[in-house]
Amino acid sequence: MAEGTWEKLSQVAVLGAEYNPPERQSHPKCLKETRVNLLELIYGLLDKREMNQIIWLHGTAGVGKSAVAFTVAERMKSLKMTEESETETRLSGTFFFARKHTKRTTTGHFFATLAYQLVSNFPSVQKDVNKAIRENPACPPPVFVVDALDECQPEIIADLISLLGEVLCDPELPVIHILLTSRLEEHIRKAIQKEEMRTLVYEIPVNTSGEGVPGTISLDGEDVDNDICTFLQHSFTGITDNKLNCAFKGFWDRHLLIPQYLLV
Repeated sequence: MAEGTWEKLSQVAVLGAEYNPPERQSHPKCLKETRVNLLELIYGLLDKREMNQIIWLHGTAGVGKSAVAFTVAERMKSLKMTEESETETRLSGTFFFARKHTKRTTTGHFFATLAYQLVSNFPSVQKDVNKAIRENPACPPPVFVVDALDECQPEIIADLISLLGEVLCDPELPVIHILLTSRLEEHIRKAIQKEEMRTLVYEIPVNTSGEGVPGTISLDGEDVDNDICTFLQHSFTGITDNKLNCAFKGFWDRHLLIPQYLLV
């Protein structure tokens, strides 16, 4: 890639759309030993090498979609493409949409941002990343993470989904996967469930109740009770470890109190 092209790309890329920009001090993230079943399902899908795939995780506000997206991105960033690789990881790029940031509510900078991250993560892309991946069958599929698609301008979402579908159907493209999260809004559902997209999409609904919905990740099951227990333990530990709250030390027994809360 010519130096001038790289310079232009770096100028238009939205650095704040990455999963871990420096200006974002706190990141939504799944605590250790929470959302275990959901994460295992996603990781298993991302390891498949048979075909390109969009993994669409959707649900209402507050069910933890962004936390899952961040956790998956962090996990992929920690995995090297090959044992010999020093810098190239499975995380090829991320774009976290956000309504309060103008450049993160539109697709105008979407592909430029992902291209910038791809080149940053894969120095070999300047030569031929497709060839490099194809000629090394041991390479796991690269992963892109796109979070909060519903925070993108509604009138352009259908075109974005269609473009992603066209790219993934390119026979010259090596196997790649995209984790896409959003609320279940009608215009998104219609675009992603079109006939030409069906073979590309693996849908993971996250609902408050899984009754009668095959394949749904429910928020009222035993595994979620365990997640709440873990979260409360983590929170209470932070309180008891804080010197400013030393008066509360000994006020509760974390192993006895938390299950009582869950049974209420």
